[in-house]
Amino acid sequence: MAKRMTLMLIVVAVVVTALGTVKYRQVQAAIAQGKAYQPPPEAVTTVTTSPARWDGTISAIGTAAAVQGVMVAADLPGIVQQIAFDSGAKVRQGDVLVRLDTKQEEAQLRAAQAQRDLARTHLARIQNLRDKGVTSQAELDDATAQLTQAEARASEIRATIARKTIRAPFSGILGIRQVDLGQYLKGGDPVVPLQALHPVYVNFSVPQQQVSRLAVGTEVSVTVEGPARPAGDEADPLVGKVTAIDSIVDPATRNVQVQATFDNLKEVLKPGMFVEAQAHLSESSSVIALPASAISYAPYGDSVYVVDDLKGPDGKTYRGVSQKFVELGASRGDQVAVLSGLEPGEEVVTSGVFKLRNGAAVLVNNEVQPSNDPSPNPTDS
Repeated sequence: MAKRMTLMLIVVAVVVTALGTVKYRQVQAAIAQGKAYQPPPEAVTTVTTSPARWDGTISAIGTAAAVQGVMVAADLPGIVQQIAFDSGAKVRQGDVLVRLDTKQEEAQLRAAQAQRDLARTHLARIQNLRDKGVTSQAELDDATAQLTQAEARASEIRATIARKTIRAPFSGILGIRQVDLGQYLKGGDPVVPLQALHPVYVNFSVPQQQVSRLAVGTEVSVTVEGPARPAGDEADPLVGKVTAIDSIVDPATRNVQVQATFDNLKEVLKPGMFVEAQAHLSESSSVIALPASAISYAPYGDSVYVVDDLKGPDGKTYRGVSQKFVELGASRGDQVAVLSGLEPGEEVVTSGVFKLRNGAAVLVNNEVQPSNDPSPNPTDS
């Protein structure tokens, strides 16, 4: 019985050993096959890098502001008797906008003028008597003072009447009317906004590290977002000059406020409008310009993929990519400036970077290339 049991155990051990050996060889073969597996190449487009000279620029988001802009308001209280403008109309300096009721002041003016005439007549009579030595000098002085007071009172009432005629303080474009006929206005109540649209300011902020590169007179161009330009005027740049640089640094952002002035003769820029501003510096630098689609952006650093001849695990050479981290500069149209990390003559992947990894095999097909224009003019912008 013991002999039979021993034989059975030996047979089981032999079978288990044989099965383990077979399974081990299968696993080893699978591992070897996995190591030898080369995924199919990814289709990409490429461009050969070359140096380019880029003029120095500083880009920022700016806000347009009127050189002259006010809310026209009532100077004195009164009832609106006449509205002499339309909302959105152009006006010239001195044009009448609103007349307030002045019936009471006009009556007071007539009474003051009558008092002035009486004082003038009285003064002439006293002067005549004084010349004859009948009256004293004190009576003459009193009559003269009464005439002066009467004339001052009449002038005061005329000034009040004039102040109840609200006029445009400068030439510009009116906004939306905020008063109605017959409405009672208190002193300081708004009537209508008025903006002078040419010239116009564009205010933008520049980091403190870059403000030394700017100076009064530096050329600035702006791009307006949205259909703000007149039809057929899309190609004309909006160009102005830096006219002021703030003397303090914002302690919250460490930025410095810069102000540029634009003629704005076509009134493209409106107060409060956001614009993309670019300050054009006299300096230039050598960069490598790549399409923006070639950059792989990541929190740990921006990179590109360079195509080269690589060796696989089997020792064979294939066309693959190596990831290179780069330092980026300014962007211009479809292009981004690479300041460091690449050399001229390298073949860089321009599309399909999202599906690549370091060492991946690629198949270059440049029949269709991504946009690479430094000054694009899209038709549907």
